[in-house]
Amino acid sequence: MPDSPAAHAAPAAPRRILVAGASGAGKTTLARRIADAAGLPYQEIDALYHGPDWTPRPSFVDEVDAFTAQAGWVTEWQYEPVRDRLAERAQLLVFLEYSRTRVMRQVIARTVRRRLRREELWNGNVEPAFHTIFSDPEHIVRWAWRTHGTRAALVEEAAARNPGLEVVRLRHPRAAEAWLRLTFPSAR
Repeated sequence: MPDSPAAHAAPAAPRRILVAGASGAGKTTLARRIADAAGLPYQEIDALYHGPDWTPRPSFVDEVDAFTAQAGWVTEWQYEPVRDRLAERAQLLVFLEYSRTRVMRQVIARTVRRRLRREELWNGNVEPAFHTIFSDPEHIVRWAWRTHGTRAALVEEAAARNPGLEVVRLRHPRAAEAWLRLTFPSAR
């Protein structure tokens, strides 16, 4: 019996994709690139979560539900109120499992750049003054340090609860770049 053309076709690229990792690892950057290369809608989950003065937005869960009800999408995997439902709906979770040294270097550089430029992040929020790293236990640099080692366990739990969820672990930006180009050849 001759092979059908479908037997030799490449597997379909995933259409519901999460990008996980520590704060500052590069989740948003990679998620945007995946969405662009795959032609999928992207939603920065921080923009849905943070309201004015860094308060959680009451509509957060409903907006995540609406976004992930689509046939295809890309977003970051974070925030406890939606973490489980995101993993249940996703086909692929890309885990940026970078070293603490790399992540801290990236999050500090990003935080300094944003503060110096007074970049508006979400809903009027900007990075706080530098000295708040010493007074605010939730400061993003302190948060990245404290939570860095917890991400792997969360990914493992999600994979165990969702057998259909493919997990790709990437331990260096070069590995992420290679994976992106292999999975989505149109990636820039």
